[in-house]
Amino acid sequence: MRRVLTAALALFALSSAVEAQGLREKISQLFIFGDGEDPLFLSGSADPNNPADIRAHGSHFVPSAVSANGSLISFITNAISANIANAPIGSTSGGASFRFEAGVPVRVEASAGPIFAERGQTIGRGRTVIGVGRTSSHLSSLRGVDLNNIELFFTHENVDFAGCDSIYHASCKLMGVPNLENDVMQFKLALDLNVAVTSIYATYGLTDRLDVGFVLPLVSTSLHGQSDANIFPFGGTTAAHFFAGTPSNPVLNATRSVDGSAFGLGDVAVRTKFSVHQSEKTNIALLADARFATGDDSELLGSGQFSARGLAIVSARFGPMAAHVNSGYAFRGGRQQNDAVLATAGFDQLISHHVTLAADVVSAMQVGRSKLHLPPPVVYDVPFKRTVNPTTIPDIADDVVNGSFGFKFVTDNGFTIITNALVPLNRGGLRANLTYTTGVEFAF
Repeated sequence: MRRVLTAALALFALSSAVEAQGLREKISQLFIFGDGEDPLFLSGSADPNNPADIRAHGSHFVPSAVSANGSLISFITNAISANIANAPIGSTSGGASFRFEAGVPVRVEASAGPIFAERGQTIGRGRTVIGVGRTSSHLSSLRGVDLNNIELFFTHENVDFAGCDSIYHASCKLMGVPNLENDVMQFKLALDLNVAVTSIYATYGLTDRLDVGFVLPLVSTSLHGQSDANIFPFGGTTAAHFFAGTPSNPVLNATRSVDGSAFGLGDVAVRTKFSVHQSEKTNIALLADARFATGDDSELLGSGQFSARGLAIVSARFGPMAAHVNSGYAFRGGRQQNDAVLATAGFDQLISHHVTLAADVVSAMQVGRSKLHLPPPVVYDVPFKRTVNPTTIPDIADDVVNGSFGFKFVTDNGFTIITNALVPLNRGGLRANLTYTTGVEFAF
C-alpha cells in the first residue's frame, strides 16, 4: 500500500507540470512514470545518489540508451500528429451548374456535383460560392490496429562496460549478457482521439475559366490516453528493474493517463481551378491548392509544414448523371510526412429536382518508404536465440482509400445543404470508422 501511495503522489505531482504541455507532448507523457524524468526511466531502480550509474538500472530502457525505444515513441507521436493535419477538403464548386452563352452564365438542370471530388466546370466570371462545413471523426485505428489496444514492447539496453566480460564470464556484446538484459517492458496503450474541423470557404470566378478560393479551417481536437506498463523480469529471485519497491519486493506495473483538448486555427488553404476545355457534355480542368502551416502542430491543430497538391480533372455529363475522375500529386513538406499520388473517381446523380446523390472512391497512395520508422525486431543471443517484435502495429504503407457517400440538397434561393459520410476501404494511416460531414453553401 505504501508503494502504491508513493507512486500515486509522484504522478499527482507531475500532473501540474503536464497541464502546461500541448496535446502532442501529452502523448509523450504517457511513457513517463517518474517525477520529471525521461520516458521509460525507472525511478524505483535508480540509485538516488547517482541515478546515471549504469549499475543502478534506472536508465536501461530510456530512448537515449536504446534508440529503438525512442523510435517507437516517436512513431506513435508523429503518426498521430501528421495524420490529423490531413483532413479532407471539399469541392471548390458550388451546387449549381452553369454553361456560358455569349459570356452569360445560364443555369443547367443537372446534378449538384461531387462533395470530396472535383468536377471540371468553373463557376463563371463574377460569381461567388461561400460556405461552411463541419467534418467530425472519432479516430479509431492506426494501420488497422485498434487505438484502444496498441501493444508496445520496450527492450533493454545492450550493456557493455569496462570489465563487463570478466564479471559475467561471457561477451557483453551479446544481447542477453548480463542476464538482466532479457527483461522486457510491455505497454498497453489506449488512445481516444476526436477531431472536428469547421471549414469556412469561398470560391470566386475571376473569369469564365478561372476560379480562386480559400479554406479557413477551425480545428477542435480532444485526447484521452492511458498507458499500462508491465516489467517482465527474466528469472531470478530478485528484480533489477521495477517502478517502485525493492529488488525482493518490486512493483512491476504502473499506469498513466492524460487528458486534454485544443481549439484553434488549422492549416489555411488557397486554391485555384483553370478550365482547359468546356462543352455541353465534357469538361477538363486543372486545380492547384496549397496548405500553409498556420495550425499549431504542438496542439494537434495542424501539420507544422507546408503542403500542396495538383489535380487534373475530367468530368462528363450524361443527362441527370455526371461522372468524374481526378488524378494528381500531393507534396507534403517536413521529415514526417510522405508525398502521395492522388486518385478519385465517382459520379453524382440528380435523383429529384433538388436532390443529388454523390458517391466516390477517394485515395492517396504513399510515395516511397514511410518516413515514420518502426524499429526492427530485437534479436536475443543468450540464453537462447529469440526475437521480440516491438509492436503489433504493422510496417505497411500509409495508403489511404476512402469511400465517400452523400447528398446535396439545392434550394430555390441558392443555398445547397450537404451531408456526407467517409468510410475507410483499407487499413493504412490513422483512421476513423466513419467521418461525418455536414455543411451549407450559397451561390450568387
